[in-house]
Amino acid sequence: MKTHRRRLMLSLVLAAVAPMARAAAGKPAVEVWTGPSCDCCRDWIRHLQVNGFQITAVHDGGNSDARGRLGMPLQYGGCHTAQVGGYAIEGHVPAREIHRLLKERPAAVGLSVPAMPRGAPGMDGPQYGGQRDPYDVLLVQRDGSHRVYQSYR
Repeated sequence: MKTHRRRLMLSLVLAAVAPMARAAAGKPAVEVWTGPSCDCCRDWIRHLQVNGFQITAVHDGGNSDARGRLGMPLQYGGCHTAQVGGYAIEGHVPAREIHRLLKERPAAVGLSVPAMPRGAPGMDGPQYGGQRDPYDVLLVQRDGSHRVYQSYR
């Protein structure tokens, strides 16, 4: 009787967990390194989660070291660094452009939104009073150059 109950309980737990595991498996996995004491990084992470990404780890601090390991040149730096699908993501890059990057798979280091433009994901909360700065999402090439991947005006 106890064995039957254990099997039943295990099968119920597995039945409840399996759909969540399958859903998470279909989402691109993202690892993030934040800048010191950065609230906008958390808002950007929430933006990614809402837009179909699975955050596998968030490291408080260490984004400068991560940027170097991932090959993202310093001049493209932002307040946080992420890795997804073999690419570096630097700063407040919209989820839409990350999805596009993963679909197109260009030979590149990754994407960057240098600085911290108001209105970009994570920089669009009520504390910014609805202000929006124009900005470009840059595709950073392996030779350190870049091209505009998408403009936001």
